[in-house]
Amino acid sequence: MPVAGAVIGALAAVLLWLAHGLGLDPAGAVVAAIACGVIATGALHEDGIADLADGVFADATVERRLEIMRDPRHGSFGVLALILVMLARFALLGEIATDSTRAAMMALVGAAALSRAASLMPLALLWPARRDGAGAAAGRLPAESFGRAVMLGCALLLVLALIGGFGVPRGILACLAGLAACYGLCVLAKARIGGQTGDVAGGAQIVAEIAILAALAMGGPLLR
Repeated sequence: MPVAGAVIGALAAVLLWLAHGLGLDPAGAVVAAIACGVIATGALHEDGIADLADGVFADATVERRLEIMRDPRHGSFGVLALILVMLARFALLGEIATDSTRAAMMALVGAAALSRAASLMPLALLWPARRDGAGAAAGRLPAESFGRAVMLGCALLLVLALIGGFGVPRGILACLAGLAACYGLCVLAKARIGGQTGDVAGGAQIVAEIAILAALAMGGPLLR
């Protein structure tokens, strides 16, 4: 998962570099990179966070929330979740890219790598919320497998943080932020729908990515 994420992030990073080289300002280059990442994954995780928001925030029974999450149409919570996610990506990556294109490229790859590993957390901590579906098919992930994925994802992020000029402390903060965001989502999913589904895993990737980018973006100018 972290290696697959790194490849997806690398595609977006290359497009960011090309767009910047062709004369686009940081904002335009960031939009191109974000679009590349969404297209490369078929908006799979974005669909997950939208379905999850519609379900967990619905004033309904657990069974009805699960039904809402299976509806291919998105409601108000889902649409707002997508808008906020895209705005957060644009604002955070734009902040980093304004200071350093190289740093933004490394942030894209690192966040993509660790967030994919972190998205396995619901499968390791929660039982499936329903008897069928992607979450049920995946079952319960052994803690050892999850731990190996997270260690690899954190190692990749820390190396890329050094290359990008963020420094080790900010890289460690980004790792902790991504994992903490996923854990919070797991607590929410357990309380609202009783376990994990494929949408929970997809949503976990998104919240981890945003948390990682936020940690990398904060702290003032990057080291040169």
